[in-house]
Amino acid sequence: MDRRHFLGAAVGTTAALGGCARRDNAADRASVTGEESGSDTGALTLATATTAYDTGLLDVLHAAFERRFGTRVRTLVKGTGAALETARTGDADVVLVHARSAEDAFIREGHGVNRRDLMYNDFLVVGPEDDPAGVADADGPLEALRRIADSEALFLSRGDDSGTHQRERQLWDAAAVEPGGSWYQATGDGMAATLRQAGQRGAYALSDRGTYRVTAGETGLVVHLAGPLSGGSERLRNDYGVVLTNPARHDVNYELATAYLGFLTGSEGQKLIQRHTADDERLFVPNALSATPRFEQYVPTRWASGNDEDDVREHEHASR
Repeated sequence: MDRRHFLGAAVGTTAALGGCARRDNAADRASVTGEESGSDTGALTLATATTAYDTGLLDVLHAAFERRFGTRVRTLVKGTGAALETARTGDADVVLVHARSAEDAFIREGHGVNRRDLMYNDFLVVGPEDDPAGVADADGPLEALRRIADSEALFLSRGDDSGTHQRERQLWDAAAVEPGGSWYQATGDGMAATLRQAGQRGAYALSDRGTYRVTAGETGLVVHLAGPLSGGSERLRNDYGVVLTNPARHDVNYELATAYLGFLTGSEGQKLIQRHTADDERLFVPNALSATPRFEQYVPTRWASGNDEDDVREHEHASR
């Protein structure tokens, strides 16, 4: 019996239930969006980063997609690392994530195909208003992290191998700092829940712009350092991509996944992303449509730069 028949037919519509969910942790979100209910042959299973869900964007996109195609989207909200792992086991038809190196590994392993750029925003260094580490006047994110470490001001990390956590680790490495001790603590939770904890405890955190904006009213955290959307460092740019699970490796609903990919990266999906705001601030910049599309979006970045000799030789052989 294949996966889609085995999962059964009872599943609630994501768009109808998503607004009712308290978006605190992955377990709560998964049950609300149908993980325990299962799916049927006419449903699509998406594994996604928490940040795309916490902002409410997927509620909007899925309501429109479901109306257009007369189907349902079963949304598994897991963070980038866990979302990709779910697809590796064939339990998701498509992933929406934001850690390009992890996406590249997924594609190189043969589990993912047809990657597309979808949208971007940026990461923010947020914290208490009194800014005990003096982050606000730091010269970029690396100096900001060094100041937090030097002052041993409390920093909450998601610690969950999400796209945000992976970027945070990259920034610590680039800053030549090994975070640890009582001042550096992992929540093991999603972005919204981590920000709520940071607000309660007067801690710093790295956040995507969208989730920060939709939770700012309840956390009391302020932005001390922003990325390129506010003229800040490109190190804080946050790109999202969509990757289909390889139907040659896994029993997936590839036809519906392809329709979903086309919807998100087509004119209607991109307009919905463009219009999605919180407190009149746009949360994401759509970037799937271009008269001159970037070849680099389709292939692992190291291949695109020409540094992976094996991939280059394979491409040249296939072109003969």
